[in-house]
Amino acid sequence: MNKPPDDKDFIAAPSPADAVVEKPPRARVEDAIDPDETAGEKLGRKRDYLEGFLAKQPEAEGATGAGGKLQQAVVDALKEIYDPEIPVNIYDLGLIYGVEVDDECDVTVTMTLTTPHCPVAETMPGEVELRAASVPGVRDAEVNLVWDPPWGPDKMTDEARLELGML
Repeated sequence: MNKPPDDKDFIAAPSPADAVVEKPPRARVEDAIDPDETAGEKLGRKRDYLEGFLAKQPEAEGATGAGGKLQQAVVDALKEIYDPEIPVNIYDLGLIYGVEVDDECDVTVTMTLTTPHCPVAETMPGEVELRAASVPGVRDAEVNLVWDPPWGPDKMTDEARLELGML
């Protein structure tokens, strides 16, 4: 007859928790120092590391494209145009959405006005176009007047808000 197995009949296999794992050795400062390297060799290695960094010349900034000198000159020129009703320039007021300069030195200014019925709605885009075109190096200037997204006080810089007493 077959009898049911007892607990004595089974041999228990060791569990992974029962295995003893040795701790790895601790890192020591002495292990990181190369005893064969002299102070002069170490200094030479550091100089090699800095040599390329110190010898590298700054990359020449292009006149055109985003962040170029021409784009910055146009932005500076636009900061000289003030809204006649508000004593803040149109750039800090947030009316200029973008200034793009292509490879042929053509400038495209994307802007809006505070409202479609603004008293300068007919003259402001023309003034912006003339001012952008008058910057030395600009071949042609074009103004795109957009209404989306609409202008709001959140588009103003902190300096403009301070000037208007909004901060």
